[in-house]
Amino acid sequence: MKKLTAALVAAGAAGALLLSGCSSERGGSSTEETAGSSESGGGFAADATIGVALPQKTSENWVLAEQLFKDGLSEAGYNPIVQFANSGVTEQQNQIQAMTEQGASVIVVGAIDGSQLGSQLEAAVDSGAHVIAYDRLVKNTDAVDMYVAFDNYQVGVLQGQALLEGLAERKGEGPYNIELIAGSPDDANSTPFFEGAMSVLQPKIDDGTLVVVSGQTSFEQVATQGWKAENAQKRMDTILAGSYGSTELDGVLSPNDTLGRAALTSVAQAGKETPVVTGQDSEVESVKSIMAGEQYSTIYKDTRELVAQTIKEIQALQKGEDPEINDTESYDNGVKVVPSFLLTPVIVTKENAADVYKDDDTLAPLTQG
Repeated sequence: MKKLTAALVAAGAAGALLLSGCSSERGGSSTEETAGSSESGGGFAADATIGVALPQKTSENWVLAEQLFKDGLSEAGYNPIVQFANSGVTEQQNQIQAMTEQGASVIVVGAIDGSQLGSQLEAAVDSGAHVIAYDRLVKNTDAVDMYVAFDNYQVGVLQGQALLEGLAERKGEGPYNIELIAGSPDDANSTPFFEGAMSVLQPKIDDGTLVVVSGQTSFEQVATQGWKAENAQKRMDTILAGSYGSTELDGVLSPNDTLGRAALTSVAQAGKETPVVTGQDSEVESVKSIMAGEQYSTIYKDTRELVAQTIKEIQALQKGEDPEINDTESYDNGVKVVPSFLLTPVIVTKENAADVYKDDDTLAPLTQG
């Protein structure tokens, strides 16, 4: 993946570009055949079936997305099929196949493993459906029209910056002893998260400001299968027992809140001081931890905003219009560079939490008092 420039990060909705392979001929119905609203411009029926294939319930944001898609698509006049694949990749493959067979005009995919859905998505495209990759890139297939996500490389950059800032704030002058955690290797987001963070941290490792005491610095060494907290905690237990003895751990790069809390648990059980720990997703327990002065930072990616943008793209396709794109360079899935709409993530620490979450009914109360 090409590194995102600052201009792309700040671009927002800086103009819609033509989405190749996403013509108004896709999706089945002609203007005369379109059911529902007479305002339909030839994309597909205004009351069409929309499939949303979500991964396992590994974070609060995925659970929230389920309800937001059901409510938002229904309110927009569509017939939504929203499903989790908690049993794994095979279940998700079967769900996408079933959505195609039920005539879905659009299939939104939050992939468990974005490299294992090619056959199912190609069948969906052959049936006339549009495919939108949601939050996680679909890889190694031409059968994806666009990608809607927060800027995942920038998420990593923000996490790396937060780790350095937290170390300086809480630990004084370096050098600092740190450990690295990455996400699941079957999740396409895990690599840009890690690469973004390492673009900030690697120079500091090279000059000795940061010391990875375990020596584990490659993505393969630090990845966490399935994003499972128990896997991250077990690895941290092993590292602390084998490498830290009387040595203190100053910081942990964690790609999300669940794994960050696992690292904090491991450190606490080892009887060591609380390190600076990053995160992502603004999960309730981690926001509480941040306000208590434990976890240092998280990333806010407003799921409401992401789902709303995805539904906006679906509505454009339904009307036969070009969907909104603000990036055509950054996300190469191995077959093509996927046209994308990237939203801007926000770093959150105790200092700015009240301001960032002021419009979030769930998180705002946690920052008070």
